[in-house]
Amino acid sequence: MDTDGSDGLTGRYAERLYPSPGVVLAAATFAVGCAAATLPLGTPAAVVTFGVVAALAAVMLARGAAPVEVGDGRFVAGRARLPMDVVGEVEPLDAAEMRHARGPGLDARAYLCLRGWVRGGVRVHLRDPADPAPYWLVSSRRPAALAAALSAAATSARER
Repeated sequence: MDTDGSDGLTGRYAERLYPSPGVVLAAATFAVGCAAATLPLGTPAAVVTFGVVAALAAVMLARGAAPVEVGDGRFVAGRARLPMDVVGEVEPLDAAEMRHARGPGLDARAYLCLRGWVRGGVRVHLRDPADPAPYWLVSSRRPAALAAALSAAATSARER
């Protein structure tokens, strides 16, 4: 879910990191495979198995769709919240940069809100010396818009 005003001028942004169609297709294929495995027990067992596995997969995928929001003086990434006054430099990362940031370029102390089905993201450096995390690494389908909104909101928070 994207909202209007995510151009970075207002410092507001919202998206939800829903699974890609490929991930949903893989989950559906898994449910069909489980149903096929129980088919020797009878058609009713296969139908019930498909229904249960498909429902569980849908619930897990829906719960894995993390919110990423900027607004009301805070940055929300998954279950974590960050006040805007501690947001430092924000770097939008394309797919190649994000792959490096998740792998060899990762600081083990960083806070991560990553979804494998989202290729881009942002690195948000923190200005809080008391926080053990040097930065947040957050997946985003529109990293440039998220970075602009974070920068605008952080500048606005520091001016207050």
